[in-house]
Amino acid sequence: MKLKSTAFFILLAAIGGAQAADLLETYHAAQANDPVIASAFAAQQAGEEKSSQGRALLLPSVNLNANTTYNDTNIQYRPAQPPFFTGGNYRYNTHGYNVNLVQPLFRQQNWMAYSESELQVAVSEAQYKVAEQELVIRTAQAYFDVLIAEDSVQLAQAQKAAIVEQLAQAKRNFEVGSATITDTHEAQARYDLTGAQEIAAQNNLEIKRRVLQQLTNSLPGHLKRLEGELKLEMPQPADMEKWIADAQNSNPQLAIAQAYAQLAEKEVERNRGGHYPTVDLVANYGKNYATGGTFGLASDTRNTNIGVQLNMPLFQGGAVNSKWREAEANRERAQQDLESARRNVTLQTSLAYFGVVNGMAQVQALQQALVSSTSVLEATKTGQEVGVRTNLDVLNAQQQLYATRRDLYQSEYNYLGNMLRLKAAVGNLDEADLAKVNQALN
Repeated sequence: MKLKSTAFFILLAAIGGAQAADLLETYHAAQANDPVIASAFAAQQAGEEKSSQGRALLLPSVNLNANTTYNDTNIQYRPAQPPFFTGGNYRYNTHGYNVNLVQPLFRQQNWMAYSESELQVAVSEAQYKVAEQELVIRTAQAYFDVLIAEDSVQLAQAQKAAIVEQLAQAKRNFEVGSATITDTHEAQARYDLTGAQEIAAQNNLEIKRRVLQQLTNSLPGHLKRLEGELKLEMPQPADMEKWIADAQNSNPQLAIAQAYAQLAEKEVERNRGGHYPTVDLVANYGKNYATGGTFGLASDTRNTNIGVQLNMPLFQGGAVNSKWREAEANRERAQQDLESARRNVTLQTSLAYFGVVNGMAQVQALQQALVSSTSVLEATKTGQEVGVRTNLDVLNAQQQLYATRRDLYQSEYNYLGNMLRLKAAVGNLDEADLAKVNQALN
């Protein structure tokens, strides 16, 4: 596919419409269409119901039972004196209902389950916050990946065009006898190699566009990109230990691990409560009516009672002790998971901070290297004209220039991504941070 860079981006604009989409618009599309964040939202809603379920264990339960029964009874009596057999057949209906109320007064396991439900709600909220932050990161990374892939295609096409010029010049010089056939072969080899690189770059671009499509449910068109020199800023505060301390206090993934550790502790107490007695307030009201019972007499019976019921578990086959031991083992596991989460948060915060700081230095170095590579290429072309440089020297200088430009684009996007990851590490990443990055795009 032999598209020049200008034609290539015109094609992308035609696919995406007249106006280029920016990072913030892409994020809003991902919010509306990404199934991962939709699943996380549904999970949060489900988690919020744990509070109502836990509170219900402390409230009274009321049950209504009703019945209607047809009875067919045959009775025979055997008296000591004749007649020896007497009695009769009785057919009648009975109807009744019963209302039963149980109010727990003391149930250790119910109280612990209620306190666990509050932690479960906190876990669901923290998990959704993690999903929100991850959506920002995933959208930005997919967006930047498309831009990097576009840059690679553009640079491959520009390098290919420059090599075409060198190939044509090498052929002319060979025809007039001022260059050897080796120069032509070298230029042709570079041209063929760049053609293969262009095909690979175009294939990679299509893959990256499909990845972004997975988030937004539509193929991206023309995207706004970095233009001009990127404004670099140090993290504030410029102290990695302060960022780590903030992450230990507010990182949502660490908050989830802490909540699970507390849940495991409460599970131990809840299962220990299996040995405790339970005390309930029990009330019952019932009414039964028979339309002609034995001896043909109708009856209307009402029953009301209220009392306190004690239930003391004595032996349950060892199940209570087994669950207790299981809960203690899970508590130890949760504590180790919490320690692992603390270390991971420290590591991820450090990596993000170093990524920002070192990324700034890398961008600045590559910006200077781009200026130097441009000067080298111009000087090499001048040297070729006066005969002190060869065609291979020019090709090498061109390759160095385009490689430097590609590395610069990559380092700029990596810098922006690490800024977002650093904010996510301390639990402060939101749409406003994405909007700030979006301002650098044109």
